[in-house]
Amino acid sequence: MNAFLLSIHVLAAILAIGPVAVAASMFPSAARLATDDPKKAATLQVLHRTTRVYAVLGALVPVFGIATGARMGVLGDTWLIVSLILTVAAAGILIAVILPGQKRVVDALGAEKPVTVRLGMTTGVFNLLWAVVVVLMIYRPGSTTGVGL
Repeated sequence: MNAFLLSIHVLAAILAIGPVAVAASMFPSAARLATDDPKKAATLQVLHRTTRVYAVLGALVPVFGIATGARMGVLGDTWLIVSLILTVAAAGILIAVILPGQKRVVDALGAEKPVTVRLGMTTGVFNLLWAVVVVLMIYRPGSTTGVGL
């Protein structure tokens, strides 16, 4: 059962968080291109919708992660607690900054030149948080599995 839950957790992370990270990362440069060519506005809308939809699906990642951690008896381990805190921080950035920022840019298309520097920087922080979580999931400081640097 542990292997099944872990497999679902990893698949959910790849299939849900991956598209969010890619679409959110592509959005700022696509927004700059859309200001020069209004025909590219559809790309911006697709990237925003992709970020939004996969963000909802991404909620499955910590659900299966917590279930897996509970089955493995590691919920109290520091690496998992730090991973959960970083996951909450990444979700907060996505919900409070990235998605509303993308919506503002999409809504303002054609009216003004979007300011995407902050959005790009925030997306970079979001992706960095997920990268640290992935490293913690693989390295697992204090693990007795033999995996580590």
